[in-house]
Amino acid sequence: DPTALFSGVFGTVIGTLSFVGSLVACGKLTAILSEKPLQFPGIQVLNATLFAAILGCGGMAMNSPDPMIWFYAMLAVSAAFGAMLVFPIGGADMPVVISLLNSFTGLAAAATGFVLGNNALIISGTLVGASGTLLTQLMCKAMNRSIANVLFAGFGGGQPAATGASGGKSGPARIVREVTVDDAAM
Repeated sequence: DPTALFSGVFGTVIGTLSFVGSLVACGKLTAILSEKPLQFPGIQVLNATLFAAILGCGGMAMNSPDPMIWFYAMLAVSAAFGAMLVFPIGGADMPVVISLLNSFTGLAAAATGFVLGNNALIISGTLVGASGTLLTQLMCKAMNRSIANVLFAGFGGGQPAATGASGGKSGPARIVREVTVDDAAM
């Protein structure tokens, strides 16, 4: 069935992208990875190349006599694209990205519902995808920024101060984040 085949490929790509992107976001938020946006010349070209490779591998996985090689290649490229979609985003913009990744997981669930022929999964996945997309748009509007500006501008890299103070004891440097009155109220 071509619909189930396309839905399977689409769900795999979106699910892998959102899973790996969520791992990178978690690493940034827990300071395992740097909160600063990863920027380098040609990052948009790299992302466009990865996206084109996903489309090519997905097409080959659907039409090749040996689809598993192309499927695994598509899986690897989707994982790389998921990481490269989140690495350039700073810590202050992470809530918007997490909301967007959440909407992606809804789309992956809906696609899985098409593969399994499960109407409940299609409906719930569509609702999660739509609500995540609306939340993402509302968050961007509240920040007076577009989603493209959040995803491609590399804004919002927090610069936490490092300190050696650990309650009067000497030890490894820890991250100290300044908290404003508004932050505490929230």
